[in-house]
Amino acid sequence: MLETQTQDLKPLVREVLQELLIQDRETLRDLIYEVMEDIALARAIEEGLDDENVSREEVFALLAE
Repeated sequence: MLETQTQDLKPLVREVLQELLIQDRETLRDLIYEVMEDIALARAIEEGLDDENVSREEVFALLAE
């Protein structure tokens, strides 16, 4: 069922992206930027899961530098 829904959505997504490319490049640029930020955040979270915990004071000391 999920595969069928995915196949049904592909043409719709293509159409929306085409319209964005043609009519509103700024919106598309913002969308791509948001996706890139989300990917970077997800990677940072994954990397952080394997690291040791640090105190709040240590974090703020690093930010203050």
